[in-house]
Amino acid sequence: MLNDFKCSCPVYVACGYTDLRRGIDGLAGMVQSQFCLDPFQNALFLFCGRRRDRIKGLYWEGDGFVLLYKRLESGSFQWPRTGEEARQLTAQQYRWLMEGLDVEQPKAHKAVTGLSAI
Repeated sequence: MLNDFKCSCPVYVACGYTDLRRGIDGLAGMVQSQFCLDPFQNALFLFCGRRRDRIKGLYWEGDGFVLLYKRLESGSFQWPRTGEEARQLTAQQYRWLMEGLDVEQPKAHKAVTGLSAI
């Protein structure tokens, strides 16, 4: 389900380690107090534990939270571990993360800005 999560909403990852024993209230509180974000906004928040083989997703559906949990049978997620912040991912970075790749692909083509035809 997380691999195919189709939403035009922002996706945030909680960089670093998260205690996955936390439930909906604990994760929503973490989003609000630690990251200064609104857990009731239309966004998907992702959390990862120390072993990097399990993630939890928190999503507000308008009338309640959905808590998603995924455990890999083999391998691990390439989770960003620097800092204690929430980081917004692009749709491409989210796909890379779900495919087991690092969200920063050094060989990927970067968007070009500031171009002029003159």
